[in-house]
Amino acid sequence: MAENTAKKIATREGYGDALLELGAKNPDIVVLDADLAEATKTGVFKKAFPDRHIDCGIAEGNMVGVAAGLATTGKIPFVSSFAMFAAGRAFEQVRNSVGYPHLNVKIGATHAGITVGEDGASHQCNEDIALMRTIPGMVVMCPADSIEAKAAVLAAAEYEGPVYLRFGRAACPVINDRPDYHFEMGKGTVVREGTDLTIVATGICVGNSLEAAKMLAADGINAEVINICTIKPLDEELIIKSAKKTGKIVTAEEHSVIGGLGSAVCDAVCKSYPVPVMKIGLQDVFGESGSAEALVEKYKLDGKGIYEQIKGFLK
Repeated sequence: MAENTAKKIATREGYGDALLELGAKNPDIVVLDADLAEATKTGVFKKAFPDRHIDCGIAEGNMVGVAAGLATTGKIPFVSSFAMFAAGRAFEQVRNSVGYPHLNVKIGATHAGITVGEDGASHQCNEDIALMRTIPGMVVMCPADSIEAKAAVLAAAEYEGPVYLRFGRAACPVINDRPDYHFEMGKGTVVREGTDLTIVATGICVGNSLEAAKMLAADGINAEVINICTIKPLDEELIIKSAKKTGKIVTAEEHSVIGGLGSAVCDAVCKSYPVPVMKIGLQDVFGESGSAEALVEKYKLDGKGIYEQIKGFLK
C-alpha cells in the first residue's frame, strides 16, 4: 500500500526547516528554546543565526515572558519546547503575557501526543489543543506531515498575532508531496472525496484516516476525508458542506476527545447542521510508556483502529 512505501519524516523536521528559511529572509525572526534545541529542531536555526537564538534554560514561563517582550519591540519570536511544557507548564504566561495583549508570538510545541512514546504519560501532552483553543485570539495548528508543518510555520510568521503550532516526535508518512499542494491558514482540505461519511482528521490521523478509508472502500463504504490543519479558527464552511453531503461525521486526532478537534467540530455542526458525530482520540485517559507505533495501535489511532471504530459507529 502507498502508506507503507511513503517516506516518513517527523513534523518537527518541517518546523526546523521553516525556521532556517525564515531566518535567512527576515532579520526580525528570533528563536527561543528551553534547553531542547536538538530535540525541537531549532538547533539548525541556532547554528545558522547564533545571535538570534536564545536558550532560556529549563524555565518555560520565563521564556514566554522574554518572547512577549521581544514582540513589543517588533521582533517575531518563536518559542519552542515540548508541548507538555510549552502549553502545560507555561500556560499562565501564554495566556496573560501573550494572549491577553494579543502579541505576535509563535509557539512551536514539539513532541505532542502519545507518539512521544517511551517518555510516558508525564510527557505525552494530549490536552494542549484544548488548552490553547480556550485562549481568545489564539490560532491553533496541527500539521499532517513535514510539508504541511513547514507551510504552517511560514504562514504563522506572516500572520500578526499569537499562534500555537503542534508538532510530533515520531516520523510519519508524507502525504502532501504533490505539485498542486496549497496551504492556507484557516482552511481545511478534502484529501479524499466521499459520499457515505465524513472523516475530519488532524495531525498524524490524516494519513491514518486515508488508510482507514481504503479499508472502508473494500466494504463498499465511500468515506470523505478532510485534513484540518488549522483547528482554530476552524473551517466550519467546509465541514458543514461535507456534513450535508454525507450525513455523519467521525473526527480523528492524537489528542483527548475532550476539547480538541472533535469538540470544535461538534460545536460547528450543532450550531449549523446537526448530524451524528463520533470522536476518535484519547478517551479521557492518560497515555503510557511504549513505542510510538505500539501506542498508536493500542489506542486505535492507526488505520486499522480508525476503520474498526468507524464500522462500530455505522452499525
